Amino acid sequence: MKAPVKIGILVIGAVAALAALRYKPWHHGRGGGSGELEVGYLPVTCHLTCPVTDFATKTTKSGTKFVSHRFVDFPTVVDALKANRIQATFLLAPLAMVLREQGVPVKIVYLGHRDGSEIVVRKDSAATSLADLKGKTFAIPSRFSNQNLVVHKLMADQGVADGDIKFVELPPPEMPGALAGGSIDAYFVGEPFAAKAEVDGTGRVLYYAKDIWPHFISCVLVVREELIRDKPAVVQDLVRGIAESGEWAEHHREEAAKLVSPYYHQDEKLLHYVLTTPPDRVSYVGLTPTRAEMEQIMNAAIAAKILKGPIDLDALVDTDFVPKTIAPAQIDLTRMGDGS
Repeated sequence: MKAPVKIGILVIGAVAALAALRYKPWHHGRGGGSGELEVGYLPVTCHLTCPVTDFATKTTKSGTKFVSHRFVDFPTVVDALKANRIQATFLLAPLAMVLREQGVPVKIVYLGHRDGSEIVVRKDSAATSLADLKGKTFAIPSRFSNQNLVVHKLMADQGVADGDIKFVELPPPEMPGALAGGSIDAYFVGEPFAAKAEVDGTGRVLYYAKDIWPHFISCVLVVREELIRDKPAVVQDLVRGIAESGEWAEHHREEAAKLVSPYYHQDEKLLHYVLTTPPDRVSYVGLTPTRAEMEQIMNAAIAAKILKGPIDLDALVDTDFVPKTIAPAQIDLTRMGDGS
């Protein structure tokens, strides 16, 4: 073989090796021989148990390692899930139903948290009800969000007709700035982007989600069916880890803010505010989804024309992996910075 050919083969091999190292295919949701599984999340408090579980598994020597994969928006998460680049992620509850209706093989196995979403208006707004926002511009994170369904429920309760309020979809991180700048008059979003306006002194809470829809659900933990079929023990470990992380976060709120701040790239003081002001602003316990709750969301999604019709909830929801007893995760904050 001539020397130039040999060199060419070596170069191609080196490029392939570097590409493998960069993309780490053994990490991309396959639960491969390394005993790792990537789990998608966004930097919202509804997904807080994902980085907590990441930290817990990085600082222990046994069990499946769950690597949290930070996304910036839900469309990107959906693309990754559809393409099977990730096999587990947190997702908006109505969006999970839409994906199932579209034939994407996902199952809901647990919840993200309860409550933790607010309707925010400008601090100088005279509004005392949703009806006072007629003719105003109101931002929601997605038409596939439970926030969208809940605000339309509130509209019906208060006699606000479709068209009375102008709705726009806006990425949650942009909402506080848009409110302060005057391009929107109100928004409904998950934390910490509601509290951000409060902390900055530009907005105030008009409604807590829990006061409109008790035990409000925003996001759910979904896994692809192949993962359940091929590696049920990994799914068992995942749900247990998320549940135990929630139990820990519920009773260690200050520590949870400190732990997730570097994961989220957000101010620890803001996260501390969200988790403590008031203390029941968000809850991380009682996260097993019930059929009645899923039916309520499904029916609201049908009414909002997000879903074409009823879906098979038995095929969508699988609570068999939820542990019967949930102990708090073992978290050692002295090891922050450990792991990769």
